[in-house]
Amino acid sequence: MPRSNRPRRAAAGRAGSGNAGSGKKLRPGAKGGPAPELDLERARSGFARRESAPDGEWSVRPITAGRAEKTYICPGCSTAVLPGVAHLVVWSEDHLFGAAAGLAERRHWHSNCWTSRSYRYR
Repeated sequence: MPRSNRPRRAAAGRAGSGNAGSGKKLRPGAKGGPAPELDLERARSGFARRESAPDGEWSVRPITAGRAEKTYICPGCSTAVLPGVAHLVVWSEDHLFGAAAGLAERRHWHSNCWTSRSYRYR
């Protein structure tokens, strides 16, 4: 007995088979239309991840070189993060005044500056 949840294939050359004479080739399992374009730059840019450190909880989002369009000052080395340089956007998850305040105080860091920051408290 055939499975009832599997669509039936039309026999080759049979009338009423849908796309038999249209000349279009659909990939198997396609829903009848072309696949949407994939924005590769957005897919490569990554998602915000959460990091725990002795200085708190942080959200870290990587920015690719292609999406870096402005100049920022890195708080780790106090030098410029130039346009076209891949870097990280970092904000506090456990800010004293809430998540919205932590997001408003986000900073752009060089990747190496973020990974080598000091946790020493004075």
